[in-house]
Amino acid sequence: MNNQAQLWLGKLLVVVSLSITFISSALAEADPKLWDVTKEAFFAKRDIQEVDFLKIDAPRRAESGAQVPVTYSYDRAAAKGVVLKKIYSIVDANPIPMTAIYHLTDALGNFQLSTRVRYETDSFIHLVGEDADGKLYMAKREIRAAGGCGGMVENDEAAIRAVAGKIKLKVDEPVKFGSPVSTTFNIRHTMRTGLQRDLVSQGYVPAFYIKKVDFTYNGNPLMTIDVGVGTAEDPYFKFDFIPAAPGKLEVTATDNEGKVFTHTLDVKS
Repeated sequence: MNNQAQLWLGKLLVVVSLSITFISSALAEADPKLWDVTKEAFFAKRDIQEVDFLKIDAPRRAESGAQVPVTYSYDRAAAKGVVLKKIYSIVDANPIPMTAIYHLTDALGNFQLSTRVRYETDSFIHLVGEDADGKLYMAKREIRAAGGCGGMVENDEAAIRAVAGKIKLKVDEPVKFGSPVSTTFNIRHTMRTGLQRDLVSQGYVPAFYIKKVDFTYNGNPLMTIDVGVGTAEDPYFKFDFIPAAPGKLEVTATDNEGKVFTHTLDVKS
């Protein structure tokens, strides 16, 4: 394990141990003090400015902690010159808070992305944007939900692996080149967290999850997502991008065991 990996593992262990201390019950109110702990773990001694150009749209109370729908948006015009290169999605009270890191390009235009995340207990979710100079900007929202990260699961390994990696990729038609196009990506995958127990053995089921998704258009980077286990089962990302001309939209997904899944879509007018 290299030094950078050891550093991030150390940060995760700090957050896990401190989060467990704060979480008293799955029905507890979201605790705003958790953000101080999480912020220090991931953005130690760095200033973060709360802004209006980042937004989180989500239900006040989710039906299931295993599938909490959220939509993130970044309004470039309202940002007045602030150009974000990364956006971090963090659920403060999750045992592993970082749900994903989104690496952005200009081809996304005004970034808007819908996805589904896991919630172990009531929590604030924070969206942190970072520009090329390392300056940080933030939005937050409180969501009531529980039970999405741990619990008991059936472990039919053969069935799980038979469907893992099957991808659906589509763009809404008709496509108008030079304008935003709505794109939907979905991949079958159990996204096991490593915190779930097997119904039969009662032991912990090993983590098994998609860890990275790369999108390109005509060979050029479009968006890369570092995916965490806080992303819900069968990862789903719906976002806009701006194709300048007809071409190929390609996606490559990699799991934590090194398996690679790919899909290509021709984008035409």
